[in-house]
Amino acid sequence: AAKKVEHYTVFRIAGDGRCMFRALAQGLAANKGVRMSGKEEKEEADQLKMAVREALCTSEQERRQHEDALISVTVDESLKRYCQRIVRQDFWGGDSELLVLSRMLGQPITVYIPESEQGARWGTGYIPIAEYGSEFSKSTKERKGRKPVRLLFSGSNHYDLLI
Repeated sequence: AAKKVEHYTVFRIAGDGRCMFRALAQGLAANKGVRMSGKEEKEEADQLKMAVREALCTSEQERRQHEDALISVTVDESLKRYCQRIVRQDFWGGDSELLVLSRMLGQPITVYIPESEQGARWGTGYIPIAEYGSEFSKSTKERKGRKPVRLLFSGSNHYDLLI
């Protein structure tokens, strides 16, 4: 079944190795009606990355809450190697980190690709390819449903924000 094409505005994010974390930080702020400076965005991105490191690398108890992310991480490398790599400047975030952050923040996150990357040569829309924490978009007695942060993943391993 073809995915529904959606239309948003692209908010460009610096391609410095932490673009996924930057895009998420800027998206969380945008959902509150705030726009961060580049410096704030970088600091917030680094905090998000360190939160993932803490969740997966420091405490066994915390790690157990993120089994799905752990499986995703250890498909490609050992946990020890991952924990050494995540602190590096050039560490790229992806599926595992989005799983952890979505749960940790109680935040729905949707990842899109450009319609043009799906073979629709002239398409200008975006197609959702992954959803994290969709349960957080629904209201319950305990909490109000949250608006998703929409990330755009382009073929060049880069994330921007869709608003």
